[in-house]
Amino acid sequence: MFALDETDRKLLKELLKNSNRSQRELAKAIGVSTATVISHVQRLESSGVIKNYSVVLDHERLGYELTVITEITVSKGKLLEVEQEIAKIPNVCAVYDVTGLTDAMVIAKFKNRTSLSDFTKKLLAMPYVERTNTHVVLTTIKEDFRMFNDI
Repeated sequence: MFALDETDRKLLKELLKNSNRSQRELAKAIGVSTATVISHVQRLESSGVIKNYSVVLDHERLGYELTVITEITVSKGKLLEVEQEIAKIPNVCAVYDVTGLTDAMVIAKFKNRTSLSDFTKKLLAMPYVERTNTHVVLTTIKEDFRMFNDI
């Protein structure tokens, strides 16, 4: 586990709000020098705490009106291989190993039922996939993987 100091925590919270700001703006927001921000960002990047910079999209505004959560049951011993193949599918947002009656959970987004149907058939045609159970999300109350509180 990487040890964060108070400057790291403040900086990460600001980057989570908007990573498009200049280092000067970030420095002003957290009350340190620009050189301090540069140093901390470089350390967080080189340690792997900061993996990448990205934008948060409104997928529905882009036409991805269907979000699904698919449970997958996989033949014993092949879970990792199947999950790695599923993760390569462009519509897939997340792949998780889970406990319980199924082996994996997949979150994916689609523009229409035809794309969703094709995806489901593709999963079922994969070697070692025994069964799927797909849940269609009716309403998204919150969808944000940025964590602000416990940094």
